[in-house]
Amino acid sequence: MSKVVVCMAQINTLVGDIPGNTNLVLSEARRALTQYDADAILFPELTLTGYPPEDLLLRPSLQVRIEHALKVLIEAALPITLIVGYPRKVAGELLNMAGVIANGQLVAEYAKQHLPNYQVFDEVRYFVPGDKACVFDLKGIPTALTICEDIWQSEPMIQARDAGAALMLNLNASPFHKGKASEREQLLANRSRDGQMPIIYTNMVGGQDELVFDGGSLAVNQAGEVCAKALVFEPALLPVSIVREANGLQLVPQSLAPEPLELASVYQALVTGLRDYVQKNHFKGVLLGLSGGIDSALTLAIAADALGAANVEAVMMPFRYTSELSKTDAADQAERMGVRYQSISIEPMYEAFMTALADEFAGTSVDTTEQNLQARCRGVVLMAISNKKGSLVLTTGNKSELAVGYSTLYGDMAGGFDVLKDVPKTLVFSLAKYRNRIEEVIPNSVIVRPPSAELAPDQTDQDSLPPYEVLDPILALYVELDYSAEQIIREGFSREDVMRVVRLVDINEHKRRQAPIGVRISQRGFGRDRRYPITSGWQAGE
Repeated sequence: MSKVVVCMAQINTLVGDIPGNTNLVLSEARRALTQYDADAILFPELTLTGYPPEDLLLRPSLQVRIEHALKVLIEAALPITLIVGYPRKVAGELLNMAGVIANGQLVAEYAKQHLPNYQVFDEVRYFVPGDKACVFDLKGIPTALTICEDIWQSEPMIQARDAGAALMLNLNASPFHKGKASEREQLLANRSRDGQMPIIYTNMVGGQDELVFDGGSLAVNQAGEVCAKALVFEPALLPVSIVREANGLQLVPQSLAPEPLELASVYQALVTGLRDYVQKNHFKGVLLGLSGGIDSALTLAIAADALGAANVEAVMMPFRYTSELSKTDAADQAERMGVRYQSISIEPMYEAFMTALADEFAGTSVDTTEQNLQARCRGVVLMAISNKKGSLVLTTGNKSELAVGYSTLYGDMAGGFDVLKDVPKTLVFSLAKYRNRIEEVIPNSVIVRPPSAELAPDQTDQDSLPPYEVLDPILALYVELDYSAEQIIREGFSREDVMRVVRLVDINEHKRRQAPIGVRISQRGFGRDRRYPITSGWQAGE
């Protein structure tokens, strides 16, 4: 009986930093040798560019940089087999490639066959598909390669089996959404049975703009049983021991990293997405308006957890309609979390605007204009502090509000990153309660009181919207599942509510186009994977 050790390198790359990513490959390979005496190390999809590189793939200098990176890896001549992802042009066509580097040589290459072109993926824009299996010798084991989407289809697995492979290595850049971990485990179980061989599946980790990669790298045996599992949302180097026995290859079982519950996973995804956006873009810290409401309270908790209290500033911007409870709750949470806090009244600037606009507004009635002006005064304050201090302004709008346009352009939408952009209001409450179970940092009165923007006397969100317990399920069906209005009505919702909600979604696309990006946690967020026209005569009936 002999043993081969393959390390899963669950790494956090930086898109476009080809030299930095190359050095990270070498560093992790040396660590795999030192700590585990590994025979091979498996990296994620497009390791050298990071994922997704988007139109960097169209830059004329890309191939020069990739060829140089490959030369660095080859000339390092490390006594370990490197399996690494990168884009490469062959005969003038760009391929999403996995390469095998061993003994100072590039010994094999595999081109991704199934190019995803849905949701957040648009690989057909850049790549042409491969069509052949790649089987190479790994210490006497005939080993095949596939890349990400290939493992979601049965054909590449069967193709590799028919080519004589006994082990499958799969390179991934698989972004997080709720429920993704269980989907992957079931998928790998099915594929391992298709190919009648073990699968070692390495996924990247970290945030890239609105996407979060959760890691959770896996190894399953040929019966589909999970034998190794890496932590989620953390870089990891996890060895997998493969034993050759008379009845085939066996993976040595090991203790599995625990899978967090859904709320914990979503919270970790939000923390990871914010942390990497701030750190990878070299912001000095973050700044947000802390209103005493649930959305800003949860945003503050996530920001402090992601970046540390010393890198977070909260500003209360009271007006005549701001309740004393809101002021007290905001100050209380800031003190509990240890963040910098100050209160700046917007009353003087609001009055200055109203004075300047007196002639324009003469003879008109008070309406949402005055409410929006309050929000825009707050936006100006936050952006001024941001410019002066170099901090990133976090907006605090949630998915429910963004969907129906319950937000103010250049007001509460003014900022650089929206942590809750893909988080429905009902989930905001659940996440706040989850965070308080760890440590009670959000005052309970913030969670139990009716939501309100406090832009008018005794205002609540439900003055303008259906209850969130009604609104959020309608939005999930319309936005995430593409149900028509009539289909949603047949699910038991009132026609009045449905027609009102879908109309609000449709007419507010112009606002969403101007909204900051935010972390994607669902299978369809407002961003890369939902691209609707602003100018449209579409009717949301059947």
